[in-house]
Amino acid sequence: MELQNKATALWSNFLNVKMVQIRTFHMTWFAFFSCFFAWFGIAPLMSVVRDELKLTPDQIGWAIIGSVSMTIFARLFIGWLCDRIGPRKSYTWLLILGSLPVMGIGLAQTFETFLLFRVLIGCIGASFVITQYHTSVMFAPNVVGQANATSAGWGNLGGGVTQFVMPLLFSVMVIGFGFSEAVGWRLSMIVVGTIIFLIGIGYYFLTQDAPDGNFDDLRAQGKLEAKKKVTGNYMHALKDPRVWVLFVIYGACFGIELTVNNVAALYFMDYFDLTLVTAGFVAASFGLMNLFARTLGGIFGDNFGSLWGLRGRAFWLFMCIFFEGCALMVFSQMHVLFLALPALIVFSLFTQMAEGATYSVVPFINKKALGAVAGVVGAGGNAGAVLAGFLFKNVIDWSEAFFILGIIVTVASFLAFLVRFSPEQEEEEKVNFVEANIETLRARADKSMGELEEALALIEKRNRNASIPAQ
Repeated sequence: MELQNKATALWSNFLNVKMVQIRTFHMTWFAFFSCFFAWFGIAPLMSVVRDELKLTPDQIGWAIIGSVSMTIFARLFIGWLCDRIGPRKSYTWLLILGSLPVMGIGLAQTFETFLLFRVLIGCIGASFVITQYHTSVMFAPNVVGQANATSAGWGNLGGGVTQFVMPLLFSVMVIGFGFSEAVGWRLSMIVVGTIIFLIGIGYYFLTQDAPDGNFDDLRAQGKLEAKKKVTGNYMHALKDPRVWVLFVIYGACFGIELTVNNVAALYFMDYFDLTLVTAGFVAASFGLMNLFARTLGGIFGDNFGSLWGLRGRAFWLFMCIFFEGCALMVFSQMHVLFLALPALIVFSLFTQMAEGATYSVVPFINKKALGAVAGVVGAGGNAGAVLAGFLFKNVIDWSEAFFILGIIVTVASFLAFLVRFSPEQEEEEKVNFVEANIETLRARADKSMGELEEALALIEKRNRNASIPAQ
């Protein structure tokens, strides 16, 4: 069953929070921003943690891998949960329960306990799936790509903001309040965890599952498939090879972003001799591109879709991934800061556009199992990060690791050509796109008709004046 009354415009209604679709959009990106901030909140403080807990390079590598490994399973589960109980309850529980390990990492005294909490914190990375699910059910095909991309991009922005906010918060704890460094980083994480908990409560009261109500009510009205069908639809989605192609592709873009978020601060400290705060600001430039880059990926995905249908969305995805890989290889060869920084920004631009392009395709793979598709593809991002993390266990030089990843991403881009749709689905989505865009087309037609009538009136007036003999 297709959910009704999806919003057909995003930007023109952007501040109209009385619309449940717009209010939900803002809550999703803000909740995801908070989760992403907390997820990587410890990364810019790792030099302090490393010194206090006396972590070896190998242990730091395992912490990087652990931070993204649990998210794979969490994302697979949360997609099924969204289809079953709805995104509202799913997000609420994830935020409340996820806040506990964020605060709990402040209790870590050994590498083992630190690693345990670092792994558990990774569960809040599943928030991405709920964000994409919730905006997908709230927005129509003509704007779903940009709605998904913007909500996810502004959420991912938390990974950039945390790179400089956490060192500043840490400095406030140490310099402002006089705590030791060992206490400072712990209290900083407790503050972040408390905020996550409060956002979870707010999400429950400020959103609803779909434009017409919550899933429980829609099922009672017969407007949504029964819960017992959710697992069957989930398994059907897992048999679709396109889902697994997107799984790999998303690993080649979001997986790379996760890896960079984890290692960027240490990379710029160790390879460019920057201070903790300065390295945090430089590393933040990568994540801050999410302010607009992922949105661009979604907007162009919608535009390619309007011109060439679903195959146009897939081709745009190929372009983004291909240039991401090329840019990553260039960045890996930059060894002075004034060259490395612009290379990092260009690489970030294509990485995040690729993520937006991926989730401009996801909503059209299987609408009956949207949660399953969103969850599996999202898990691919973390699987990519886990595999990439092994290159940063000090087995090889980190710049060489980045170059190898660039080659892999470039090769993976060609998989986008395997994401194909039947002629029937292409035609169906073309109709859905036009239907969602009909009001815009009608408004343009009315404007053009008004301009035509005005032009004809001017011509008629000129001709009438010309026919009057001069006195």
